[in-house]
Amino acid sequence: MDYAKIKAAAEGYQKGMTEFLRDLIRIPGESCGEKLVIERIVKEMKELSFDKVEVDKMGNVLGWMGKGKTLIAFDAHIDTVGIGERGNWKFDPYEGYENDTEIGGRGASDQLGGIVSSVYGAKIMKDTGLLSEKYRVLVTGTVQEEDCDGLCWQYIINEDKIRPEFVVITEPTDGHINRGQRGRMEIRVEVKGISCHGSAPERGDNAIYKMAEIINEVKDLNSRLKDDAFLGKGTLAVSQIFYNSPSRCAVADMCAISIDRRLTNGETYKSAIAEIEALPAVKKYAAAVSMYKYDSASYTGLVYPTDAFFPTWVTPGDHKITRAMAEAFRGMYGEPEITKWTFSTNGVAVMGREGIPCIGLGPGKENQAHAPNEITWKADLVQCAAVYAALPSVYCDVFIR
Repeated sequence: MDYAKIKAAAEGYQKGMTEFLRDLIRIPGESCGEKLVIERIVKEMKELSFDKVEVDKMGNVLGWMGKGKTLIAFDAHIDTVGIGERGNWKFDPYEGYENDTEIGGRGASDQLGGIVSSVYGAKIMKDTGLLSEKYRVLVTGTVQEEDCDGLCWQYIINEDKIRPEFVVITEPTDGHINRGQRGRMEIRVEVKGISCHGSAPERGDNAIYKMAEIINEVKDLNSRLKDDAFLGKGTLAVSQIFYNSPSRCAVADMCAISIDRRLTNGETYKSAIAEIEALPAVKKYAAAVSMYKYDSASYTGLVYPTDAFFPTWVTPGDHKITRAMAEAFRGMYGEPEITKWTFSTNGVAVMGREGIPCIGLGPGKENQAHAPNEITWKADLVQCAAVYAALPSVYCDVFIR
């Protein structure tokens, strides 16, 4: 493996990667509205001579390189969150900016940089003669991840009938290799009451007061959740509250909350639901506990419903894809740190639901995700593209020969 040649090729593409990323940042592409972003990625893939470029019925772009036996995929979700409060931004989040080392703009780290590095990583494989009969590469630009992580890969695996040997998740990793994440689920708790005139509240049964008791017990439950030596502790947070009331002068007859539940190793959606159902106030008020479903249409109009459950996944430290990624990284950039994500990724479907191994390396930093004044680093784009280019050959030559 000529690591110096791969590294030099990646460095030679820094300008192209910068221009590509800045173009993507300029195109607003929140979940379910990614059409123009996908079209720009298709254009870049075709200009870089991908062997085949297609867009599936959900709207994911699939770029193919090589004709070999083992299929290795690189995933980058290309939707972003919104900009939030505009006054918190020091620069235009869509025009962005660049200097000698940084690129700013919404999606710079989370995670448009991932599609940029993976597209150019595949191009470097072709340029440097790394493509062989041993493998072919699929670069995916996936949609709706910010709304429903993993839904895109449920569709790719089950409807497009594509099942890679393994998938590289290109979410930001702070220069590290990540091999797992906590899972998550979205829970709704609803309690009923009886409305009456607010001037005589004793005539009714206030659902908000009932929910106040439940919320305090949910808050206390967080401190008792399971911990894991690698992934860390399971957590929960009340994220939304809703109510029904005939007017502002009436007692509320319904109150509901949403709970963001993060699942560590050994926790399941059934155990998480059971913990809420077992709370004394939930029992006392016969509150209904359920899991949300996701059924929003993609930008193509396709609806692909799923439960709002996103399983935990961990790839062992001695797994061949962990070792291959570490070897590819080590050949150019020294000994890597191998760790985990705090947030969730498309790996919840790829490995969490489908059992296809995942490993993570991506440009940018996790703390930039969903934050104002989001930035990434040009050196990260180059480093990730180089490692991506080397990885398939290292894997095929060393670990499956």
